[in-house]
Amino acid sequence: MLEASRRLGVARGTVQARLDRLKTAGVIRGFGPDVDPSAIGYPVTAFATLEIKQGQGSDVRAHLNSVPEVLELHTTTGHGDMLCRLVARSNADLQRVIDRVVGFDGIMRASTAIVMENPVPLRIIPLVRQAAGTADPAQPRQTTGDDVL
Repeated sequence: MLEASRRLGVARGTVQARLDRLKTAGVIRGFGPDVDPSAIGYPVTAFATLEIKQGQGSDVRAHLNSVPEVLELHTTTGHGDMLCRLVARSNADLQRVIDRVVGFDGIMRASTAIVMENPVPLRIIPLVRQAAGTADPAQPRQTTGDDVL
């Protein structure tokens, strides 16, 4: 709080109140660590598009939630019903992960794509700046860990 207060030029109580409001509104979801899966032994990332049986959505979600290598799950429109981001220890291990994912009766088909590189990792600050009207969306800006809202 003290560092944010200093950088923003406002009182610590003001920073705390603003953060509390942002958390309550669901804008800020957490302050957890940003862990790189490859640094903990999972260098392979893949995306799997899943087609599921009608009416099996909640069961499939529960199954996928039990697989630690499933980092994200999105329900989608279009060709598939769900999109998963998966990690694995190797390409051979990815087969084990896929087998575990699709080894559930509610999943009919999966199509998997292995990630080659991630040139634009997940980022939010440029979007926040644009939403706040503090950045020109036509002028992309590199962000660093020193960026403060």
